[in-house]
Amino acid sequence: MRIANIVSYVLVLLGAVNWGLYGIFDFNLVSAIFGGARSVGSVIVYSVIAAAAVWLIISPIITKGLLVMGHDRGRE
Repeated sequence: MRIANIVSYVLVLLGAVNWGLYGIFDFNLVSAIFGGARSVGSVIVYSVIAAAAVWLIISPIITKGLLVMGHDRGRE
């Protein structure tokens, strides 16, 4: 579950950077890479980032309030 949390966190950060670029400079990085906002590649990237965000929302619920990101040395 740690790896899913870390990957999700990175994907959500990349999505946030894309939104920042779009808001500040009116430049959509995902659209620029994949050739349009509605291209197949863009839709896949947007869907994966959305799934990562949903995972970060439900992960603490599943783990009773913990979002595990690193190694917990106190537990064995």
